[in-house]
Amino acid sequence: MKKFVIALVVIIIISLAATGVFYYLRYFGPNVTDKQEYLYIRTGSDFDDVYKTIREQGIVKDTTTFLWSAHNMKYLRVKPGKYRLKSGMSNRSFINMLKAGNQEPVTLLFHNLRLKDQFAGFVSKKIEADSVSILRLLDSAKFAEQYGFTTDNIYTVFIPNSYQFYWNTSADKFFKRMYENYQKFWTPERKQKAADIKLTPQEVSVLASIVDAEALHDDEMPTIAGLYLNRLNKGMKLQSDPTVIFAVNDFTIKRVLNRDLITNSPYNTYMYKGLPPGPIMMPSVNAINAVLDHKKTDYLYMCAKADFSGNHAFATNEADHRINAKAFQQALNDRNIKR
Repeated sequence: MKKFVIALVVIIIISLAATGVFYYLRYFGPNVTDKQEYLYIRTGSDFDDVYKTIREQGIVKDTTTFLWSAHNMKYLRVKPGKYRLKSGMSNRSFINMLKAGNQEPVTLLFHNLRLKDQFAGFVSKKIEADSVSILRLLDSAKFAEQYGFTTDNIYTVFIPNSYQFYWNTSADKFFKRMYENYQKFWTPERKQKAADIKLTPQEVSVLASIVDAEALHDDEMPTIAGLYLNRLNKGMKLQSDPTVIFAVNDFTIKRVLNRDLITNSPYNTYMYKGLPPGPIMMPSVNAINAVLDHKKTDYLYMCAKADFSGNHAFATNEADHRINAKAFQQALNDRNIKR
């Protein structure tokens, strides 16, 4: 009888130990592989979708124990997002992360992106929203009007900076976040400076985009901004070459020709007075501030210097400007730059 009891105790201990090992391996044993750095769960996914992705991408070594653990841990409500995977994670740690929605934010850093579609394509590589859904909003007159913009100037809402988002951000939520930042950027002080030069915040950004396109060196921006404000105040056409290049839609142009100047577009400031209806590129914060804090001069004309330093020769009258322009045109000819 004594031997029977001892044997029974041993069997129970072994069974408990085996059960403990069984549950440990299922819950706490390493199961996540190093085949993927992230697990992406799209909005609207259910558990079957998640399980299919995990299985197809080889995210866990043993899909059976993952499925068993997920069932016992009641992983039913799927939260979309971008989840960082660590090789050797247990089913318990992995599932707890998914249940809690502990996803890793993505950093979105942008500046100097020229066109809306280029910007939409860039953003769509960082968040779940695709470029089509982003462009659909930016090209919607009804949507733009809700926020006080037009489809031409809505691009001014994006202030270059570094931002953090969750990957599962929709196009609508992305824009709302950018609009909130836009409102913070346009402080009462900046708005007053814009009013002092008789421009709206959107118009400041449109002019800043021209200044940015013209200036190779930031220290020239306030002078260039002041020059264009002088022309606006006098009712003169801006006659900015970058606006013509934008109108022609050929950004490889190094030399604007006379035939380009007759391109019929509201963005052609050789043809139409005033500011174009929207920005010709995403203006930098430096360019926006250069407009608001422009340098007061009597300059009305400018031309790239013939030394190709990226600096400009400024003039207060057309006669001096013609001399500067002739020198630059000759420099282009000397370098055989025809287009």
